[in-house]
Amino acid sequence: MLKGKRGLVVGIANADSIAYGCAVKLRAFGAELALTYLNEKAEKHVRPLAEGLQARIIAPLDVQQPGALEALFARIAQDWGSLDFVIHSIAFAPREDLHGRVVDCSAEGFAQAMHVSCWSFLRMARLAEPLMGAGGVLVTMSYYGADKVVGNYNMMGPVKAALEASVRYAADELGEKGIRVFAVSPGPLRTRAASGIAQFDELVAMAQDRAPQRRLVDIGEVGRVVAFLVSGASSGMTGDTVYVDAGLHNVA
Repeated sequence: MLKGKRGLVVGIANADSIAYGCAVKLRAFGAELALTYLNEKAEKHVRPLAEGLQARIIAPLDVQQPGALEALFARIAQDWGSLDFVIHSIAFAPREDLHGRVVDCSAEGFAQAMHVSCWSFLRMARLAEPLMGAGGVLVTMSYYGADKVVGNYNMMGPVKAALEASVRYAADELGEKGIRVFAVSPGPLRTRAASGIAQFDELVAMAQDRAPQRRLVDIGEVGRVVAFLVSGASSGMTGDTVYVDAGLHNVA
């Protein structure tokens, strides 16, 4: 389904990462991958996974470092010359801001969360645009807390709401070039990033109890949906937030 397509996946920290679940499925359907790791400490966990997926490009990326994104896309342009898709699966908020009330968050903490979790996606879209001359797909990861108040999700709710709005605007601005843009919204998953949310176990229990399927989804299920969005099968779709949460978002 994806044979001949080349794409960048950002956000793998370990084998439990949503980004890894996406990379596994994208590779299984035939795509060639470029994968990133945050820093030297993370490389020892990510590189074996990347090599197992036969990633053609394995590179460091800290989006908070000036010039890091530009350097990565310059390498992709040099090695590949084009790009078919980008999967953005990174988010961050300082713990002291994330664990407090939204109205109490610091300007610095809010700006940092927006930079990593939202602006970096827009910057990737801008850098990917000239490499997607034949069209392409951009996907980022959101959460139900962008649309409804979820206990302990706190500051990340407004940040993810901004991300989903950014998806809609980017879809409109890039659509005439054949570039489609999506947010995928899984339910709560036990990932390294989610461990920073206060009382996360209670959030998981709530999701399992309330979701119509009475369960959590796994990273493989998210990956299969992402593969569908990247493929031509979803050619008539763009600008959407696609829920992969066992139906949880439909329950009041």
